[in-house]
Amino acid sequence: MSDTIDQAQIQSELILEHQIRQATQRTPMPTRTHCIDCDEPIPLLRQQKVSGCQRCVACQTEFETGKARGVISG
Repeated sequence: MSDTIDQAQIQSELILEHQIRQATQRTPMPTRTHCIDCDEPIPLLRQQKVSGCQRCVACQTEFETGKARGVISG
């Protein structure tokens, strides 16, 4: 029984390591100058500090809040 559990644990760790590698090697999207949701300008400081930024702070907050609740809007 413990062999099966050990194998499952090893497989789980390998999957997690693979997912972490994929996430850290991903090339970020280019930073936008205007929000993809409301088309308002994204402040320059946000563009510089948030690599691949696509939304203004208000829209990003709304997006993340909806995502956390399981509601994803297009």
